[in-house]
Amino acid sequence: MSWQQYVDEHLMCDIDGNSLTAAAILGQDGSVWSQSSNFPQFKPEEIAAIMKDFDQPGTLAPTGLFLGGTKYMVIQGEAGAVIRGKKGSGGVTVKKTNQALIIGIYDEPMTPGQCNMVVERLGDYLIEQVTISRKYDELGVRAKLLLLGMCEPLDCLCE
Repeated sequence: MSWQQYVDEHLMCDIDGNSLTAAAILGQDGSVWSQSSNFPQFKPEEIAAIMKDFDQPGTLAPTGLFLGGTKYMVIQGEAGAVIRGKKGSGGVTVKKTNQALIIGIYDEPMTPGQCNMVVERLGDYLIEQVTISRKYDELGVRAKLLLLGMCEPLDCLCE
């Protein structure tokens, strides 16, 4: 699945008749992997500030989270994993994965909880896939063949 499909099919999906206003998957260096057509043009220093808050939680609270020049008041998140921001009837959720930032921007009638669910679920899925891939890579060739059902247990282990 391409990064654009993750944005189009998983972030911009319909949830109870609502969807995100904009969404993106960015590299932690601010490079755009994929984004919705209306995702705001952001500045590199905005992404750098977000990354700093993941490394040093609480640094955005006094100044706010800026994305595309829009200021969001930072609200409850998960230190090192999720940053949430609020502005009027909308807001933003940023989920950090091993290599990327998953960003969702919403406005009413979508609720903060719906945005959090969509963004964080995709982020958790991507983190899980990397973990599974790494564990799979640690296994020997024989164990891989056994897991795939391509040999009998004794054949794989005794060769």
